[in-house]
Amino acid sequence: MVKELENKISESVKHFKESLAVIRSGRPSPKLLEDIQADYFGQKMPIKQLGSISIAPPREIQVSVWDKQAVVAASKAIEAANLGVSVNIDGNLIRVNLPALSTERRQELIKVAKKETEEARIKIRHLRDEANKKISSKEEAGEISEDDKFKFKEEIQKAVDKANKEIDEILANKTKEIEE
Repeated sequence: MVKELENKISESVKHFKESLAVIRSGRPSPKLLEDIQADYFGQKMPIKQLGSISIAPPREIQVSVWDKQAVVAASKAIEAANLGVSVNIDGNLIRVNLPALSTERRQELIKVAKKETEEARIKIRHLRDEANKKISSKEEAGEISEDDKFKFKEEIQKAVDKANKEIDEILANKTKEIEE
């Protein structure tokens, strides 16, 4: 039962990491572009399926599009994503230049990251509450003893505390990254 909860919590933490990876920071990240949907021959396809995404330091992301006909569609999709970037086409290569972040924009991004953090914590608390209800119902049904109930609840709380600590570390790293 505790293992099941730990698996759900690790999935939540993984999802949280992915949601923070999309938030733009001072340095470029392929995550910023890879899930943007481009209209390619009447189908919506993510940029990562239309070409390879690479980083050209200090503030450029390059998308090497495999099909010449997809270049314009991909560049339009990137511009339409409203990321505040400039897009240049050079043959099959799309160059996405990230402007330096203003202080105001950095603060906005940190607020967004903190909001994501709070949502992740709420989800983890919800998972904890569900697990505690299952344990209480098992104790009432006579499947486990009262001592086991307290032991399980203690293990559950340890798993939640560990996850919250990991979330705090991820947020601290992302905040540092945004402020660079």
